[in-house]
Amino acid sequence: MSATTPRTTTAPPDGAIRLFRIIATAEAISWGALLIAMVFKYAVAHNAIGVRVVGPIHGTFFLVYLVTTIVVGKRCGWPVSRILLGLFAAVPPFATLWFERWAERNGHLEPATATAGA
Repeated sequence: MSATTPRTTTAPPDGAIRLFRIIATAEAISWGALLIAMVFKYAVAHNAIGVRVVGPIHGTFFLVYLVTTIVVGKRCGWPVSRILLGLFAAVPPFATLWFERWAERNGHLEPATATAGA
C-alpha cells in the first residue's frame, strides 16, 4: 500500500448547503409550534403568550430560510424556477422539509463548482 493512493472521499458539505438543510428543518418545526400556539390562542386558552413567543422565532427562521435558499440556489446553479419553488416552500406548513429532501434526492444540493474538478 503506497502513500500516494488516491482518496475516494467526497469533499465536506458546503457550509451554506449545510445551513440550508438545518434551517429548512428548523423552519418546519417552528411552523408546527406556531400552529399549536395558534390553536391554544384561539381555541383552548384564549391566551396569546405562545404566539408572542413562537411567532418571532418562526419569523426569524422563515427569513433566514428565504435568504439561505437564494444563496444555495445561486451556489448550486439552480434555475430561477427552482429557487422560486424553494422560496414558495416556506409558505405551506412543513413544505421546507419536502423541498430540502427533494433537492437532496435529486442531486440539487451539490455546489456547481464541485463538478468542475478538483
